[in-house]
Parts: sequence; C-alpha cells; structure tokens
Amino acid sequence: MSYLDNIRTFVRVYELGSMSAAGRDLRISPAVTSSRISQLEEHLNVRLFQRTTRSLTPTEQGKAFYSGACEILESVETAEAQVVNITENPKGALSVAAPLGVGRRLIAPQVPAFLKQYPDVSIRLRLTDRKVDLTTEGLDLAFFLGQPEDSTLRIRKIADVERVLCASPDYLKAHGMPKSGDELISGGHECLNLRFPGATEFQWRLVTAEGPKRFRVTGRYESDDGDVLTDWALAGHGIALKPIFEVADDLKTGRLVPVATETPPESIQMACLFTHRRRQDPKTRLFMDFVIDRIGAVVKEAERRGLSPR
Repeated sequence: MSYLDNIRTFVRVYELGSMSAAGRDLRISPAVTSSRISQLEEHLNVRLFQRTTRSLTPTEQGKAFYSGACEILESVETAEAQVVNITENPKGALSVAAPLGVGRRLIAPQVPAFLKQYPDVSIRLRLTDRKVDLTTEGLDLAFFLGQPEDSTLRIRKIADVERVLCASPDYLKAHGMPKSGDELISGGHECLNLRFPGATEFQWRLVTAEGPKRFRVTGRYESDDGDVLTDWALAGHGIALKPIFEVADDLKTGRLVPVATETPPESIQMACLFTHRRRQDPKTRLFMDFVIDRIGAVVKEAERRGLSPR
C-alpha cells in the first residue's frame, strides 16, 4: 500500500499547497510527508513540485500527474466500496463539516449511536460557520444552511428551517419593540451579524406584504460564531436572526422574544453536500441516512416548542 499512500499524500499536498498542511490533514509528520513525495518523484523520475523556503508550486509534470492520481484513488475507493457493500461492514474515517449550531445541537448527538452501530468507522467532525470547500479540505460531506455555490456538488435536502428575529426583554425595554424590518432600520436597532471571511450576505431577507425583501441592517456586534450572537442577544446587546431550533428553549422560557413579527425571516434550507464519488462510499451514505432520519424530526419539534405560547 506504500505506493498508494504516496499518491494520496501527493494529492493532498497538491490540493492544500503545503507539505505541513497535507501532513496535518493525513495525520502524518512533515518528515513522512516529504519522504513520500520524494519516493514518488524518484519512482516517476520527475520533479512534481518546485520547492523554496516560502512556497511550493506544482511543476508541469505534477499538474499532469494530479488528474491521473485522482482517477487512481477514485478507482480504488470504488473497488473498496463494492467489497464493503457486499460485507456490509463499512470501515475507515469519515470527515464531516457542519455549522456550529447545527453541528452541536443536531449532528454531534447522533455520532455515538452511529459509531456504536458501525464500530470500524471513525468520525472527524469539523464545526464552523464559514463556508467550506469539500475538495481542498478533504471532506466527505458537509451539512449547511442556505444555498450551495458550487453546482458541481451533489445535494440532499433535509428540511426547510424556520427562523426568527429575537431579542431579550431587557433590550426591548431599553430600545423598544420593532414591528417590522423598516423599524429595525429607522429605529437604529443594534443588529447582531454573522460574519466570516468570504461572506457575501450582509443583509437580512425578510418576508413583507409585497414579498421577500432584503434589509441592510447595521450593528456594532459581529462574530463568525452563531452561538456568540445568541449569547449577546441573551445579554441584551441586540437583535439576532436565528434558526428557531437553536433558540427554542430561550423562546419558550421568555429569555428571548420574537421581534419584527410583521416581517418574519424567510425559512432557510438545511441540506448536506457531497461529491459524486463520495456517494459511492457506503459509510458516507450510511451516515447521511442515519443522521437525516433523526434530525428532521428534532428540528420540527424544536420549532413547535419555540413558537408555542408560553
């Protein structure tokens, strides 16, 4: 398997543009990463990367070898998947990404039961509210809220998630209750915003009598962690736009109160993304089926609880 290991290492170095980053992703040392690339270059009798102290750039031979290397790995994965399908005994690591709120509340609680059922699988769960790239980050699948930007990926819808604008009673006592999106702006309300590198959405999309409309809200509080926004809202620092399932208990107890109810937020799609070849992997399919069967009902129950009268 050493030659395949060398090819896998080359592919990750090529995709991540760094020996150290590829080593961390593959959980091997920088020395082993460098050694595998050197062995592959010696076997092929070409230089695959131009190396300097500050950069690593694929050569023309490296660029040509990359596409063939990907095809080799896909063929091996397909063959392994066919064997696993026959034995019904999935094995190996599964790399999964999810937004913080979705991951903490919906995905992570399902992992122990899944691993108990499939003891030869391991889960690498990465939680982040920023957009992820399945290919360059070595992910098997990614759960997300919203619309995907990459049309080359496969998508499996889970549910339409209801959202709410909410604030604490202390904030509303100090600043008043806005009834609509227009009053959010005219009243100078402190809107708590989710921001992360590469974010393109800087407006709240609310449903008005004329249909959906974007409102360019403002505020001094920004974070790339949705749970931080919830904490700020609970502390009385502003108004947050949240999926109801994330704040259902706070709404039920009155720690947070729905605001601007004349123009509620649009619902948002929850789904998972995966590449075409990852769909062939039984553990990817099994994990999707396992999680999706469970979390759709959890989301709807949380929405019912959060919106029911106190």
